[in-house]
Amino acid sequence: MIQENLRNIAIIAHVDHGKTTLVDQMLKQSGAFRSNQQVAERVMDSGAIERERGITILAKNCSCVYKGVKINIVDTPGHADFGGEVERVLKMVNGVLLLVDAAEGCMPQTRFVLQKALQQNLSLVIAVNKIDRPDARIQEVIDEILELLMDLGATDEQLDSPMVFCSGRNGTASYDWTHPENGTDLKPLFDTILKYVTPPEGEPEAPMQMLVSSVDYNDFVGRMGVGRVQNGIIKVGQAVQVCDWHNPDLHMTGRITKLFDFKANGREPIEQAAAGDIVAFAGLPDISIGNTVCDPSKVEPLPFVKINDPTVEMTFSVNDSPFAGKEGKYVTSRQIRDRLQRELLKDVALRVEDSATNDSFRVMGRGEMHLSILIETMRREGYELQVSPPHVLTHEENGKTMEPMERVVIDVPETYQGNVMTALGARKAILMNMQMMNNRSRLEFRMPSRGLFGYRSQFLTDTHGEGIMNTIFDGYEEWCGPIATRSSGSLISFDTGDAVTYGLFNAQQRGTLIVTAGEKVYEGEVVGYTPTGEDITVNVCKTKHLTNTRASGSDDALRLIPVTKFSLEGCLEFLAPDELLEVTPENLRIRKRILDHDLRMKATSKKSKG
Repeated sequence: MIQENLRNIAIIAHVDHGKTTLVDQMLKQSGAFRSNQQVAERVMDSGAIERERGITILAKNCSCVYKGVKINIVDTPGHADFGGEVERVLKMVNGVLLLVDAAEGCMPQTRFVLQKALQQNLSLVIAVNKIDRPDARIQEVIDEILELLMDLGATDEQLDSPMVFCSGRNGTASYDWTHPENGTDLKPLFDTILKYVTPPEGEPEAPMQMLVSSVDYNDFVGRMGVGRVQNGIIKVGQAVQVCDWHNPDLHMTGRITKLFDFKANGREPIEQAAAGDIVAFAGLPDISIGNTVCDPSKVEPLPFVKINDPTVEMTFSVNDSPFAGKEGKYVTSRQIRDRLQRELLKDVALRVEDSATNDSFRVMGRGEMHLSILIETMRREGYELQVSPPHVLTHEENGKTMEPMERVVIDVPETYQGNVMTALGARKAILMNMQMMNNRSRLEFRMPSRGLFGYRSQFLTDTHGEGIMNTIFDGYEEWCGPIATRSSGSLISFDTGDAVTYGLFNAQQRGTLIVTAGEKVYEGEVVGYTPTGEDITVNVCKTKHLTNTRASGSDDALRLIPVTKFSLEGCLEFLAPDELLEVTPENLRIRKRILDHDLRMKATSKKSKG
């Protein structure tokens, strides 16, 4: 039976193409909020890190009602590192709203999610957003969208998908891009969704069946499953049985204790929901993503898209630096293990394994950003730990070592095009495509994932901050040999204590510092970097010897060059193979694995001989 009063739709867009802002306007114009209600901007980016970075990490659900039809809106992550979220979210919907920036056009992450949607044969509505931008190039972007659809093997029906031209900031939409001023509200967008997105199908009379597409946790009701009711009716107090498409041996029973519907950007308790509805439920503490919740009279699992394997690995371990335990609230291996296990309940693309030692864990994810977001979240929660440099996960295929590849799209002013091509060429990148747009070049490369480690900071320097780089996982290829990813060496502290101006002044003659006067440092900590590839040990704690011949005020003449502090991503990119990053709620410190100077020299000597 077709549920005509329902539409389930996911929004696909690249980072910063305005999808969350557009959803804000859809909710406001459909009357989802009271006229006197205070509404935060970007309601779908609920996490602190999401609001700060302007990215969506975990898919959110909300809904609005237009002309008596309830539209469930699911916001998908725009970054490929969170692609594990994308695949399962698409199982809940019947259509997708493809949002493309009128100036930037189609970007790698757009391609990634759209490909998944087309494979599932979902209805498609195309919205060209930000048409009010002064640098908008709408006609070219329309051509790019059609080219992308053809590249991805879209059917004739998908190529004929309707287009709407929007300004999310102004809350307007129009069918005619040549006269955007004709749009006064989002009515054209709502009407297009109702007309072209297929209503969900399901049999309300059949035994209940529901696929769990994501999980959430609430302190009051515990673990909750979120998904679309495929068939039947789900009720509070109903006895259910759980099975799994990929795990035929799973048989778990339980009872639904709470049921929630998605209203605007919140949840509302309900007593029952019918086929086609997207709901959250509580009562099954061990529920997991991909499980099917069934009526005991008919236990039949629903197929579930297998999530792509992780491509990047890091080691999380207990902090063992001289300053260990002084700044963090949670510092033991048990606390770190429990936190990682909790993350596994929500993040389907993450893998965690115990390593050879009891106090460290192998953490695998879909990219550097995926893992750095986890580290930043743990840091804000009060965890103290140390992490290794990221490295790629390889596998054997027909006796050959295969490594993950990336498709890299770079927008850069023509002036700096040569810098980028030279730098990426040294990192085994192959130029696939190149086009000019308004004195800017768009370069498309294919390169090994490990070639990107440590490149982002160099990229900003090479392009004077004017370049834009986007990446996407692009399959596996045979290992292509060693890649030199870092040209600088480290300035290493010789002593433990407070960094002083006199010691720092002498140290800055040897390289660039990353610590300031008054900071506490320890032996083996990295306090800066050198222009050459060699490591240099410096004593930043060294004070000037007191003599009775020193002129008063001579120390005031010592001038320190202002320090640029690394962000978390900057620290991870900077790490050399023999270094670790100490992460605490208050500080990020780069250090050598072997802190003692003499032991480190012996290990280096042994390695060079061996």
